[in-house]
Amino acid sequence: MIQRTLLAAILLCVLALPGLTADRFIILQSTTSTANSGLLDEILPKFTAASGITVRVVAVGTGQALKNARNGDGDVLLVHATTAEQAFVADGSGVARHDVMFNDFVVVGPADDPAAIAGSADVLDALRRIAAATAPFASRGDDSGTHKKELSLWASAGIDPVAHSGAWYRETGSGMGATLNTAVGMAAYALTDRATWIAFANKADFKIVSQGDKRLFNQYGVILVNPARHPHIKADDGQAFIDWLLSAPGQAAIAAFRKNGQQLFFPNAGRP
Repeated sequence: MIQRTLLAAILLCVLALPGLTADRFIILQSTTSTANSGLLDEILPKFTAASGITVRVVAVGTGQALKNARNGDGDVLLVHATTAEQAFVADGSGVARHDVMFNDFVVVGPADDPAAIAGSADVLDALRRIAAATAPFASRGDDSGTHKKELSLWASAGIDPVAHSGAWYRETGSGMGATLNTAVGMAAYALTDRATWIAFANKADFKIVSQGDKRLFNQYGVILVNPARHPHIKADDGQAFIDWLLSAPGQAAIAAFRKNGQQLFFPNAGRP
């Protein structure tokens, strides 16, 4: 009995040592695209194998992820709305922002293409045609990175789609996968990141109808939540994850991820 008690005491002491805890983890506030595409499922085990740190993911729209991180509900932020990310750091909520990877957005729509935009490389012209035809358009309407991009494109096209909310412009208030399902169900156009579209299984007769415009560039950034503002933040382990993402092994893991034979994300840490 004495030996068992001594062994249990030694084990508790060992588990209490820094870096040897049996449950060492960080919380990552990220976007639905990194989760729905399968990227995080692919790369996070590689980080854990290298570091011993597991990553618990909260996958929400970028706007909600930023809000959660501002409240201290996460150690690291991985999202895709550069201007909002820079504001997050500027107001002291984050330590520093780093480019990690990029892909692009595309406009998808039904095969009959009622706005006649198939093959368009000018996304603003495509949006103007959709509005002129009053063709259904499904918007996430959730303050996500994709929603922010969509609204900025409408503004650049000189159109206020919210003025037509409930008519041809439909706001789902949902994630990308759910919004694509809604778009397919109502034969509506939608803006989506390419990674989610490639991974999306319910395409029916839908296809990409507008792509290639430089305004559809989609940059992802990573930020450590500021431990000076939230002392419970696991700064060392969070920074270890960021360092790994930006390192050659982390960047290689991102580049190696494929879906249906296609590369979904393109690493660009430290590059213009």
